Amino acid sequence: MSVFTLFYGIPSGCSFGSIVALEWSGLPYQLCRIEMPAQSNTEAYYRINPLGETPALLYDSGKVLTESMAILNHLIAKSSNTAFHYQQGTEAFNLFNQKLAFLNTTLFNAFSPLWYSLEHPSSEDATQALRAYGTTQAEKAFTALEHALTGQEWLLGEQKSFADAYYAGIARWLKYHNVIDIDHFPNCQRLYQQLQEQAATQFAHAIEQQHPTGSSGKFLGHVSLEKILQQYPNLK
Repeated sequence: MSVFTLFYGIPSGCSFGSIVALEWSGLPYQLCRIEMPAQSNTEAYYRINPLGETPALLYDSGKVLTESMAILNHLIAKSSNTAFHYQQGTEAFNLFNQKLAFLNTTLFNAFSPLWYSLEHPSSEDATQALRAYGTTQAEKAFTALEHALTGQEWLLGEQKSFADAYYAGIARWLKYHNVIDIDHFPNCQRLYQQLQEQAATQFAHAIEQQHPTGSSGKFLGHVSLEKILQQYPNLK
């Protein structure tokens, strides 16, 4: 039986969405917890991802796939849940990738100044400038998403997708960085709250917070980075 290993980052990594997607996928998997930046910026983790970023997905073969868009599309292709399958070239396939690309570029990147100000201490003026710019970008991105969600239950319409899983991991950054209240965007808030009621999302929160939890998918437990590197000595 093939088992994936997902390297997820804490605190509040975007890899949260990949945990939710794995729970929905029906695929057997294990998790490797990576402290950011203390553990992600080490020579050991660079063997998994030279950029020091999460998520990363390890196959049994020893191959590693990085970048959320690539990981989520791969999980769709391998998922036993056909509700998440989209045939290439169809409108559903194009819509999924359009929504995921928006989340991965526009929405994710809006928070980059905020993350930088948090992880790279600087002068008070520089920090305030970064936070002001990040707040403006986040407001712009959430305003666009608010309009796109009008009359839609999920990002793709009536059917939830792995794009919604990815959104669950990013939308919480508004509160994490204490910038804009998500209640200013009723459609975005509704979708976010709807996702909080999903068993897979609750599981991902518990995993991050190291609380006892039960999987609704095929979670096989945690494995340490050290054990992975011993098991796959040819990782570079």
